[in-house]
Amino acid sequence: MVRNIVVLGGNSHPQLVENICNILGVPHCNRILTKFSGGETRCEIQDSVRGKDVYIVQTGSGHVNDHLIELCIMISACKIGSAKRITAVIPLFPYSRQPDVPYKKAGAPLSKLNRSYTFDSVPPTPGPAASHTPLNLNNKVTGIETLSERLSSTTIAEISNVEETEAANSVNGVNGTKGVNGVNGTVAKVERPTTPTRNGLTNGHVNGNGHFANHNTGTSTPFRYTTHDYENQNNISGFQARPGYKQWIAQAGTLVADLLTCSGADHVISMELHDPQYQGFLDCPFDNLYGKPTLQRYIKESIPEWKEAVIVSPDAGGAKRATAIADSLCLDFSLIHKVIASRHNGTTSPKLTNYFLQERRPTKFTEQRSATMMLVGDVRNRVCILVDDIVDTANTITRAAKLLKREGAVKIYALLTHGVMSGDAIHRINHSPIDKMVVTNSVPQDEHRRLCPKLEVLDISPILAEAIRRSHHGESISVLFQY
Repeated sequence: MVRNIVVLGGNSHPQLVENICNILGVPHCNRILTKFSGGETRCEIQDSVRGKDVYIVQTGSGHVNDHLIELCIMISACKIGSAKRITAVIPLFPYSRQPDVPYKKAGAPLSKLNRSYTFDSVPPTPGPAASHTPLNLNNKVTGIETLSERLSSTTIAEISNVEETEAANSVNGVNGTKGVNGVNGTVAKVERPTTPTRNGLTNGHVNGNGHFANHNTGTSTPFRYTTHDYENQNNISGFQARPGYKQWIAQAGTLVADLLTCSGADHVISMELHDPQYQGFLDCPFDNLYGKPTLQRYIKESIPEWKEAVIVSPDAGGAKRATAIADSLCLDFSLIHKVIASRHNGTTSPKLTNYFLQERRPTKFTEQRSATMMLVGDVRNRVCILVDDIVDTANTITRAAKLLKREGAVKIYALLTHGVMSGDAIHRINHSPIDKMVVTNSVPQDEHRRLCPKLEVLDISPILAEAIRRSHHGESISVLFQY
């Protein structure tokens, strides 16, 4: 029995809270957590938490927003009740897998990225301009200004044209004399365009539309300058920013981290973050546990042919997770890679093109391109074990199983830590080639188990209870989240 500890549970997963309390040998804290008639959350802690180590268990599934607010209110209530330390135990961290670009309902970006401009509003590249006029000791012009103006007014294209003309004239000239078109052996004078300098304007002025008007020729050319033209501040008014804007979306994971810390959380324990970088968004210690020990134990005890099996990652993002299990069990590893395949354009064989079109990704990025799954490795006549961190819509995992079955896999297991299974995920799993779907009880699975006969649930309450015990006694918990 662990003393001076309080385990408080929310409404998201009461069974998990009960299992943790039974393992630790402590009763769960009595509380009132309901809603008022207006929809607001009511929280009342009925047991004393003064000077105690409080662990609040709440997972991010089901009604995620309601459960998140409940968690923040319970943390604040314990903080006001003078709790010594408050630890939020969140098996499935909410809002930790949001995309970094806005997507449509079908999954495609809202607009195609235009590479012709950048998203930063910057002035155009400044044109050549003369430096400040240097003076010698006698306050006389040194001649560098004239040379600088002549060099700045000559573009690279003009220099190239002059060189080509001179090379042609050396061939067409009379008696080997260099000349233009071989006439009288003379070199034609190259007209140098007059451009404005930084100190002022030469033979012209800048008109209202930001163009330089030449007094001699009557022509108007665009006037280039920088925003740091301190000597001609009036020229900055003609600055035109480049077109384009960046589509911003809310990064909800950072907001959730701020909510937890502002509510009063001193420590956060979670499991199998989809994006591990979310640990850095919190200002308090964060322990990210893994379901690897539980999944490995299931492979050894429940899969008879596991020694000849192949560990498969359904996408490149989960390769590290799958290879860790494969290395620990000394098994082979395969990877399913998503690629973009074009339609048949006459250069690809029809057989290969039909293969690409059969495994077309349901969310199109463009009309002519689509994502296709390709298998890296040999799975023919072998048992395949798909390993991933979360199953939500079950689109990726079922398509991966379909590809493995077509490549000759004998039996397919799918082992996942978080079984959210939203939408029509259960229907997809029931009609997929997956023989056994194994998930943990990080989220409630009673309804999923009733609808899916292929589903098997593993209990992670011993891992969470051991993490709570070690954290309470100040022991190291690195053994629980080592890969």
